[in-house]
Amino acid sequence: SLERMNKIRYLNSEENVITVEAGVILSDLRGAAEKEEKVFPLSLASEGTAQIGGNLATNAGGVNVLRYGSTRSLCLGLEVVFADGSIWNGLSRLHKDNTGYDLKNLVIGSEGTLGIITAATMKLFSKPKDRSVALIAVGSPKDALRLLSEAKDYFGETISAFELINKMGIQFLKETGLNFKFPLSAIPEWMVLLEIGHPVRFGTEKNINDFFENILSSSLALDGALAENMRQQNDLWAIRENIPEANRRIGSVSSHDISLPLSEVSDFVEQARLEISKLGQFRINCFGHLGDGNLHFNIFPEKGNNREIYNDIRPTVKTVIHDLVHKYGGSVSAEHGIGRLKTNDLIKYSDPIKLKFNNSIKKAMDPNGILNPGVIFETNY
Repeated sequence: SLERMNKIRYLNSEENVITVEAGVILSDLRGAAEKEEKVFPLSLASEGTAQIGGNLATNAGGVNVLRYGSTRSLCLGLEVVFADGSIWNGLSRLHKDNTGYDLKNLVIGSEGTLGIITAATMKLFSKPKDRSVALIAVGSPKDALRLLSEAKDYFGETISAFELINKMGIQFLKETGLNFKFPLSAIPEWMVLLEIGHPVRFGTEKNINDFFENILSSSLALDGALAENMRQQNDLWAIRENIPEANRRIGSVSSHDISLPLSEVSDFVEQARLEISKLGQFRINCFGHLGDGNLHFNIFPEKGNNREIYNDIRPTVKTVIHDLVHKYGGSVSAEHGIGRLKTNDLIKYSDPIKLKFNNSIKKAMDPNGILNPGVIFETNY
């Protein structure tokens, strides 16, 4: 464990950089940035326990990828201990450095199989001067994608988050007794949680109100609620942030962290629902970071049924979904990594040339297989 490596080594608010040890909790890093009137934009449901070293090892995503990128995009440099005991001091604060192969980005996302990250230099950003948060009802994922396109044209790079929410997610919040405030008169089949981070305060209220009126008058949006203050903003975000906990309490038959080309999302969702219906009676909660094509397509027992009765069919459900993701040009691991559970999926769906060189890199950097054996690669690679 790197729990005791929890120091902030360096912070420069003018340079917009912070160097932290790998055991620093994500929420503490975000808090340190906040004290300097800066933002560290990686935001996860687990940020109160997640360590930055683990975020880097898995290239964590979160809700702000659309604007700021994943953890890889937020990192300037690393300190890493390799399998031979050597320590690489790569804690660069440079934004440009083309001196040889990019070792930093090789280690990020490698899930601890190429080296142990002990410290990192991360980017900070200026705080948006104002923010707008809205919950918008749409008719389908296709309409949600049309709304995303409209929002990009209207707000440009100031869109911080664009989250897809399904009616089933709201029903799960009710079923599990989680506290939330729903602002619409009826629960629509599909919703989008939109956040805009405005660089200036002047005119922001008029901008978001004009956009809201446009999408409602064009019937692109069926209904919507625009937060009028920070409390209402937090209430809207609580809906999205509590859905994973509701899922956990109910217990899924099969959960899928997938990514798809944006143009394929709608067809995938429709086809996946159809294919799963052929296997039996299930409840599907499809939600996630639609802005970057990352969905959590999770399948649950019918209400009143115990998930254990689905044990025999669970592998079939997983295969049906993953085969469909592959057919639509997607990935079966968008932000949660391969770990030990998806090693066979990696072999099944990856390009053989990619696999060959991945194995060569692993053998070169960890010839005895001592770093996280069984993760990403089979133990005897």
